[in-house]
Amino acid sequence: MEPVVSIIMGSTSDLPVMEKAAEILNTFSIPFEINALSAHRTPEEVEKFAKGASMRGIKVIIAAAGMAAHLPGVIASMTSVPVIGVPIKASLEGLDSLLAIVQMPPGIPVATVGINAAQNAGILAAQIIATGDEAVMKEVVKYKESLKKKIVQANEELKGVKYQYKTN
Repeated sequence: MEPVVSIIMGSTSDLPVMEKAAEILNTFSIPFEINALSAHRTPEEVEKFAKGASMRGIKVIIAAAGMAAHLPGVIASMTSVPVIGVPIKASLEGLDSLLAIVQMPPGIPVATVGINAAQNAGILAAQIIATGDEAVMKEVVKYKESLKKKIVQANEELKGVKYQYKTN
């Protein structure tokens, strides 16, 4: 089994957040790898990874970074593989990371999810993979349907909540 998605984080301290992406990919039966690479501490390894990702069969890269948050953009600058950035809440409530990832220059796009929103990054990666994989598309559709069912169930439960002036 060869990975088609690569989850990259600046350090293993990001793993508690990034596990949410791994869980989603695992649920959708999408082979993935997880590695720690740093745009500042291991730039040569980042370059080797980014330039070789496509040749290794990687179709989507999920890159997490906090604070200066250069990792997703640096990777995106060296590959044609789509990169999804996950801003990590490390300082300034994660706003510094969010802005660093989302404000990429023209020609170097990084799809960016919310702060610590690795689950959404995993879902977006699955949706990208699903455009060329019918089995994954079925899993994504099934997952989205389950979200609808949760809301329908929530509304059923809310019917039992009683207040004097509640009208439904």
